[in-house]
Amino acid sequence: MLTTTLFPKSFASDNHAGVHPKILSAVMEANVGDAPAYGSDPWTEAMQDAFRAEFGSQATAYAMFNGTGANVVGLGLLLRLYDSVLCPATAHINTHEGGAAERVLGAKLVPLPTDDGKVAPDDIRDHLSVLGNTQYAQPRVISISQVTECGTAYTADEISELAEFAHSRGLFLHMDGARLANAAAELGCSMRTLTTDAGVDVLSFGGTKNGAMGAEALVILNPELDSSALFLRKQGMQLASKMRYVSVQLTALLADNLWHDNAAHANAMAHRIADGISDLPGVSLRWPVQSNAVFPRLPEKAVTELQQRYLFHMWDAAENVVRLVTAFDTTPEQVDTFVSDIRTAVASHS
Repeated sequence: MLTTTLFPKSFASDNHAGVHPKILSAVMEANVGDAPAYGSDPWTEAMQDAFRAEFGSQATAYAMFNGTGANVVGLGLLLRLYDSVLCPATAHINTHEGGAAERVLGAKLVPLPTDDGKVAPDDIRDHLSVLGNTQYAQPRVISISQVTECGTAYTADEISELAEFAHSRGLFLHMDGARLANAAAELGCSMRTLTTDAGVDVLSFGGTKNGAMGAEALVILNPELDSSALFLRKQGMQLASKMRYVSVQLTALLADNLWHDNAAHANAMAHRIADGISDLPGVSLRWPVQSNAVFPRLPEKAVTELQQRYLFHMWDAAENVVRLVTAFDTTPEQVDTFVSDIRTAVASHS
């Protein structure tokens, strides 16, 4: 049995965290006897009920293995062969999914420059001048991340404005909601407020980063788009045979506001880091903390020293900006030890 721990706690990603005990327990409870395959089981039916309770009676959820698959299948519902997707340059579909949307769907991604990971109608308007011009891929989808890859969160009003802008021009609004729970917890609202009520058409819902073992979902909020989802999910290699084990994780996450508790705790730990280092000379935050990620500028030698003891990523080497991510199981004690070590390293190399 592998028992060696190389680092006291990872601050590199919430993907590094374990699985919440309630979700593990739910998986074990589902592991009794036989059940029909491919989603014809009571656990998947319960998952549908849970998503409808959270996002509205018109919502349909499809359990998926991973976020890339959910994004590809979701975008596939929206795109024709000659269409394009407008997204922030930092978007996960543009930078960290290996060109999956382009390779699998043949879609053109149009990255939009942004200072904080967020886009607004003014960032998109000029790109719509090519509508109707046969020389160009046709803009069809605006895709946003909630929260963004910069850790910033769209407000409900900002999303509503984007949705209204998109729909008035015949476009769809897609949301990569890998950390939607963190945004809702930070903003003090429901996930429905940031999605269904704001006009989002298709959502990739993230569970793995928020305490699940390995479960994401494609949530179709515009019922007119649902007719081909079953077929695209199969073609997209996201149809689980033993789906009950994926579905039950999502149901457990949505039950009793576990999604909120996990996300709120992770966010609080990120704020604890930021508060603990904000007074250090020469240290500043690249973006405000609005989720479970902190992006501080640290002295280069301090970063090198800290990375001998902790896992975290360099975000911008030119400006010595690092990314620190907390999770549902990050403890205040772990944060305080980390903050103390940051303070010591910074003092040594200032």
